[in-house]
Amino acid sequence: MKELIFATNNKHKLQEVRALLGDTIKVLSLDEVGLAGDIPETADTLDGNAIQKAMWVYDRTGADCFADDTGLEVDALGGAPGVYSARYAGEHCTFADNVAKLLNALEGETNRKADFRTVICLLQNGEPHLFEGRVDGHILTQPYGEGGFGYDPVFMPDRFAVSFAEMPLDVKNMISHRGRAVAKLAEYLKSTTNGNEK
Repeated sequence: MKELIFATNNKHKLQEVRALLGDTIKVLSLDEVGLAGDIPETADTLDGNAIQKAMWVYDRTGADCFADDTGLEVDALGGAPGVYSARYAGEHCTFADNVAKLLNALEGETNRKADFRTVICLLQNGEPHLFEGRVDGHILTQPYGEGGFGYDPVFMPDRFAVSFAEMPLDVKNMISHRGRAVAKLAEYLKSTTNGNEK
């Protein structure tokens, strides 16, 4: 089975990606390959951060790997928090801190349209390949649900009547930004594994 290092120790992301890639790829976390330290995220785009994180792993291991960067883009906030989504409320903030700041910023706002976007950078033999997934929806006025992570309790995808945090993981994976990006990654890996590309 092909092994890929995923540039994360986020257990929620690992669970989602492993569920999406199934038995075709063995996904290893940074912990599992003995990598420690803060991965830089200093680019001003999701693409840039995904590439930067993947290169950090590749430079230290020489192994095929991938990294993702995800942003919540809110129309009324001019696309914020965007690339700063994970640290919207500060460097050492919690998911709850970020959600609270977002809801406060949207207090009284009627336009609550938003989208989640994920960019994955796969490095194969040092060559970058980018895959993007996006889902549109809107921001709820308060959190709902106990599942998911990050902004999931306040994000309701279009054509659904529940937040991401209220959905079973398999349902969320079918429609989510990360699910769509990973599906493109999986399709590409399948094509290369089958010998269509060296």
